[in-house]
Amino acid sequence: MGKINLVQLTDVEWEVKKEGRMKVDVRIYGSLELVQKMQQDKTIEQIINVSTLPGIVPYASVMPDGHEGYGFPIGGVAAFDREEDGIISPGGVGFDINCGVRLLRTELEEKDILAKKEKLAKEIFRLVPSGVGEKGKVRLEKHELKEAVENGLDWALKKGYASEKDLENCEENGQMKGARFEFVSQRAIDRGKNQLGTVGSGNHFIEIQKVEQIFDEYLAKKFGLRKHQILIMIHSGSRGFGHQICSDYVQEMLKASKKYKIDLPDPQLCCAPIDSIEGERYLGAMKCAINYAFNNRQLIMYWIKEAFDNVIGPKTSESMEMIYDVCHNIAKMEKHKNRELCVHRKGATRAFAAGTEVLSAKYREIGQPVIIPGSMGSASYLLVGQNGAMEKTFGSTCHGAGRNLSRAAAKKSLPQREVIKNLENQNIVLLATEMGLISEEAPQAYKDIDKVIESVQKAGLSKAVVRLKPIIVLKG
Repeated sequence: MGKINLVQLTDVEWEVKKEGRMKVDVRIYGSLELVQKMQQDKTIEQIINVSTLPGIVPYASVMPDGHEGYGFPIGGVAAFDREEDGIISPGGVGFDINCGVRLLRTELEEKDILAKKEKLAKEIFRLVPSGVGEKGKVRLEKHELKEAVENGLDWALKKGYASEKDLENCEENGQMKGARFEFVSQRAIDRGKNQLGTVGSGNHFIEIQKVEQIFDEYLAKKFGLRKHQILIMIHSGSRGFGHQICSDYVQEMLKASKKYKIDLPDPQLCCAPIDSIEGERYLGAMKCAINYAFNNRQLIMYWIKEAFDNVIGPKTSESMEMIYDVCHNIAKMEKHKNRELCVHRKGATRAFAAGTEVLSAKYREIGQPVIIPGSMGSASYLLVGQNGAMEKTFGSTCHGAGRNLSRAAAKKSLPQREVIKNLENQNIVLLATEMGLISEEAPQAYKDIDKVIESVQKAGLSKAVVRLKPIIVLKG
């Protein structure tokens, strides 16, 4: 690709005007420093490629945490109009379908767990399996897996793992309608039937955090939050089940792209029309993976509560309440400006503003909670969606800090001992199944999350409510 003509619109908004094969303009969000980082890999080139796909409507966007991905960049947001031959693309969702984050409020403060935090960390680690290929405590027969992935959190509710409140505090109420188990391969079934309730590896984690800083007292009170309060963050997705579904449908969509004569600038953008047989099959299978991930985080939360009861005291968990559960890798039909669009969010978070009808009554007044996890040992944030997101990015914002170094570069330049020492100096308890991954997940391997949050606030996409600091970090 030749030189990209990047035009600065504001301090944190940039544009590439439509030219050549592009069907729409491209918008990039982030400070000069963050955008310069994107220019060091294929992030901007990839979102320009996305802008050439059939049925896309303005704009194809990248969030401030964006970096190179498979087909679509991580941090990419794009919407497609089915009435204009719009498409669905596995590369626009990603391999870890419904990788997402759940935030749980407790009535504890840091002082209440300080003396027992190492014991608490070990108990959570014992109860919640973590790591590559790790198997969970719940083993499902094929018919049971079908029920779980077609019904989402309704299955967990029926089994006693969830409450009605949990469903209310979850994107899509914890169930994507239209999941079709018959479109899931046997290989995906085999990989998924024993992994529910497991964290996985890479950037997935469980963290016990404290409220370090409050930016908006009114909104913090609405969430029931105060300084020094203990919160629990769960970051995991659909595990091998979702990964296999994506792998299966990438192969199917490569054939479909040729069948429907879709001119692809990159084979990784393989896709099919939303209303095609292939599009219907992928959507049905993808929704199964989405529901799998909701149940996965639900079971993890269930066992974390058990750990708190075992270590901190009986019935500690009774006062805990989920604030929200958000998806990061997803495609779904949404109504924006009176158009039914298939919105792809890959490494991006839904951030609907106050007054949006689909939000539960609890959050319709203030806007959707937006949970942005940091890297291992760095801060995380709770925000709310803003009107700017509805106007500019189809109700979307960032999903994290975004990688600064590749995993190989992080392992080479960030010695494991130094990373661990740095966490110890911050009084952070760290437990990991694969200690070799510590360097890959070091805070320095990621962008500065404070700068990412500053960018989405300046762009009017979301508003910071509280900043959270980790006390316990549990990695796969």
